[in-house]
Amino acid sequence: MTSRRVVVGLSGGVDSAVAAWLLKEQGFEVIGLFMKNWEDDDDEYCSSRQDLIDAVSVADVIGIDVDAVNFSAEYRERVFASFLAEYRAGRTPNPDVLCNSEIKFRAFLDHALAMGAERIATGHYAGVREHDGRFELLKAADPSKDQSYFLHRLDQSQLARTLFPLAGMLKRDVRALARKLALPNHDKKDSTGICFIGERPFREFLNRYLPREPGEMMTPDGRVMGTHMGLMYYTIGQRQGLGIGGEGLPWYVADKDLTANRLIVVQGHDHPLLQAPALQASDVNWIAGAAPPMDRRYAAKTRYRQADAPCVLTTAASGFELAFDAPQWAITPGQSAVVYDGEVCLGGGIIERALATAALPVAA
Repeated sequence: MTSRRVVVGLSGGVDSAVAAWLLKEQGFEVIGLFMKNWEDDDDEYCSSRQDLIDAVSVADVIGIDVDAVNFSAEYRERVFASFLAEYRAGRTPNPDVLCNSEIKFRAFLDHALAMGAERIATGHYAGVREHDGRFELLKAADPSKDQSYFLHRLDQSQLARTLFPLAGMLKRDVRALARKLALPNHDKKDSTGICFIGERPFREFLNRYLPREPGEMMTPDGRVMGTHMGLMYYTIGQRQGLGIGGEGLPWYVADKDLTANRLIVVQGHDHPLLQAPALQASDVNWIAGAAPPMDRRYAAKTRYRQADAPCVLTTAASGFELAFDAPQWAITPGQSAVVYDGEVCLGGGIIERALATAALPVAA
C-alpha cells in the first residue's frame, strides 16, 4: 500500500467531485471509484447510469482514473434486508445510516485497500481528527449540510482510514469552486430521498416487497376516522396522505397499534401524544469504542436537520436513554438518536420507543 494513494467515492455529484480535486491539489494519488449499489434498469426513477456518466466526465476534467464497482449484492444483504424487516416490524428505518457503515465505509474501504490504497475519501460534510490516540467524528463547518448524523455508526478502523475534504467548506463555496473549475456537474441538483427508491412514489415501491394490510385509522378515544393502507406506509408525525377531512386543526400520525393493525391519529401539531420528554434506544454504536461515554449532559438529534436538543444520557447494557430538557416532537421508532458533545459526534442508537416520563437528571 502507498500512503499517498486515496480512493475517492465518486457519486456523480458535485460534492465528491470537488473532494477529489482538493485531494489531487494536496498531492495525493487520487483514484475515483463509482459504486453501483442497486440493480434497477428503470431509467425513469433510477439515475445510476447518468451518475456514472457524470462521474467519468468529472474524472476526465480533474485528470484522474475512475473505476466502477457493483456492490448491489452486498447492499441487498446488509442494507435492504434490514430495511424491509424494520418496516414489517412497524418501524421507520433510515437506510442511509446503514448504507454508510456497511457499504460506503466497509465494502468500499475493503475494495480500496485491495487496490493498494491507504485511505478512502468521500464528499460527505463531516470531519475527522485524531485525539489522544482515538479518532473522532466531527460536525462539518456548514451546519446546514452537516452529515455526521448519517455517519454515527462508523468505528475507529473506518475513521482511521477516512478523509473528508469538505469538512471546512460551505456548500455555496463548493458550488462556486466547481463552477470555477468548469466541472461538468457544477450545477447538478443534489440527490434526495432514499437511494434505491429515487423519485418514484414510496408506496408503489414498498408494495413490491410487502403486502398491503389495510386497517382502521382511529383516535386515542376510539373514534374511527378512516382506513389506512397499511401501517408500513406511515410514520410518526406524518400529516400528508391521511385523507381525513373536516374543519379544525390538521391530523397527524401519533402511534401504531401493531396488534390490532390500527393507526392512531391526533389533531393538532402540538398534541400531547406527539410530544415526549425521553426515549429509549438500542443497537448502539459508540465511535470511541466499546466503552460508552459517561452518563451526563450532552445534546442529541432524533432526526436529521433537527437542532441539537440538550439532554441527559443514561447508558445500560441494552442501550441508552435520553431525557430531554424540553419534550421532543414525533420521536420515531426505527430512526437514529445521535449524541453529541459539542462538535464531536459520540455515536448513537436506533430508537426503540418514546418514553412518557424522563429519567432522573444526572449532575453535569
